[in-house]
Amino acid sequence: MPRMEKVNNQLKREISVSILTELTDPRLEFITITHVETSKDLRSAKVFYSILGNAQKREEAQQGLDGARGIIRKLVGERLIMRCIPELFFVYDRTLELSARIEETLKEIKDAQADH
Repeated sequence: MPRMEKVNNQLKREISVSILTELTDPRLEFITITHVETSKDLRSAKVFYSILGNAQKREEAQQGLDGARGIIRKLVGERLIMRCIPELFFVYDRTLELSARIEETLKEIKDAQADH
């Protein structure tokens, strides 16, 4: 496994644990960290997340994550031995939403073909 992949997986794990166990913000209850992409210089990381719920839940989750960014970074820094803990930027991961839409469309096509 390449070094950057190991770093990304470790960051993903520690960020997830921090959100689950250390933070009490109700806006962050149903968040799943899907993956992390760290810059080559390890100074910044895009943290992709998904959440169950509608657009309002996503917006609240984004606000909660943005507000807790410093705390999460500090908690991760306490657990990982790295020269520099990256600055975290949270990005909503639309993959699950898009795959559900594709699956629904395929089902509609299949049902339409069955009717003919």
